[in-house]
Amino acid sequence: MFEITIPGQEVSWHLRHLVLDLNGTLALDGRLLDGVAERIRLLSEKKEIHVLTADTFGTAARQFAELPCRLHLLRPGDQIRQKEDFVKALGADECIAIGNGMNDQGMLRAARVGICIVGPEGAATAAVHSSDIVIPDINAAFDLLLHPKRLVATLRS
Repeated sequence: MFEITIPGQEVSWHLRHLVLDLNGTLALDGRLLDGVAERIRLLSEKKEIHVLTADTFGTAARQFAELPCRLHLLRPGDQIRQKEDFVKALGADECIAIGNGMNDQGMLRAARVGICIVGPEGAATAAVHSSDIVIPDINAAFDLLLHPKRLVATLRS
């Protein structure tokens, strides 16, 4: 967990959970993007990391076997609601959510901080509009969390 205070906000934020979409966010065509594994290892020292996926390419278990995070497989149907409910069950005020797809909009909106990635797959307009931050790639998003003053500078009011 780490705590940040955003100028213009009345209280400090205690951010314990990092909830991540897999395909289009952490991976392209079922393969983790360069730099993702290393940053997950670093971030796991400060946060509980959860990866939510429908496992479209069937590679999730293999990709995350050696990484310090929890993999959660989604059921078919209403994945927007499943992801949003997952964030709420963890305690939305303690969550950062990162995604790019249409099915990420609920979790991005519910989380204390929602970050939309506009990576190689692009980003769904609904995900962009549901986010607090829009950023060009997952490693830049992870770097915001590894260097929290960047996050503060982006979110200050």
